[in-house]
Amino acid sequence: MHMSDALLSPAVGGALWMVTAGAVAVSARRVERAPDARRVPLMGVLGAFVFAAQTVNFSIPGTGSSGHLMGGLLLAALLGPAAGFLVLASVVCVQALFFADGGLLALGANVLNMGAASCFVAYPLVFRPLAGAKPTGARLVVASTLGGVTSLVLGALGVVAQTTASGVSTLPAGPFLALLVPIHAVIGAVEGLATAALLRVLWRARPELAPASAPSRAARMFTVAIAAAAVLVAGLGARLASALPDGLEWSVARTAGAAPAEPAPVPLPAVAGVGITLAAVALLFALLRALRRRARGA
Repeated sequence: MHMSDALLSPAVGGALWMVTAGAVAVSARRVERAPDARRVPLMGVLGAFVFAAQTVNFSIPGTGSSGHLMGGLLLAALLGPAAGFLVLASVVCVQALFFADGGLLALGANVLNMGAASCFVAYPLVFRPLAGAKPTGARLVVASTLGGVTSLVLGALGVVAQTTASGVSTLPAGPFLALLVPIHAVIGAVEGLATAALLRVLWRARPELAPASAPSRAARMFTVAIAAAAVLVAGLGARLASALPDGLEWSVARTAGAAPAEPAPVPLPAVAGVGITLAAVALLFALLRALRRRARGA
């Protein structure tokens, strides 16, 4: 659901940049108050894994379009909303800066549509109440599925609202909405099921990541395994990914009555993005720890 600069006016894009900057600052302050050094490597590899997962588009039968996982709900469930939002924002920035996935003007909009909707709305208002303190089995599946649908639908509504407010495209809001929301509801359901499966696996391997569990020492091999999975998904998954346009590109083309544009070649392989994302997240949280130490010494 990466918007391109062509859908946004400078005024709307700039305003969304400011809102995103505020959300990042508030999230950073929350994480800065109680940073857990043991979780920083985990945050980095989870960010790298989400980056890799977003490179794998899966076909949506009967539509001629494809979708990919967003990962915001997964990050919020494992790291908390604030840390999850910062990690996802890092992923979106790496995609925009190094892989031409979404424009720089649209960067603020993409972070909000993908990160804020999942971490600050779907997770606390849908996932947590439905999942309960110790989510297992059917409750986890229901909570993740409805949370995933909520995340993607809210993001789709944001895209339509932002495009309409910009007024730089000729896309009529009604038909655009009628195409974009249903396709992203389907993608959200897949995202939710994948999130439920991943959470069950991760919580079994690392019980301290589950809600209402006592903390324990981070398992180094677990972190290495997630990093290896990210490299594997980026290296193999990207080769097997669907070549069909994603839900947003498909909806734009159908609304405009044109053929979807050919995807632009990316300047770096997806595996490189895993390393860049890992470094970006580690740098971000190292900066937060440094700021906290400076505040204590002041």
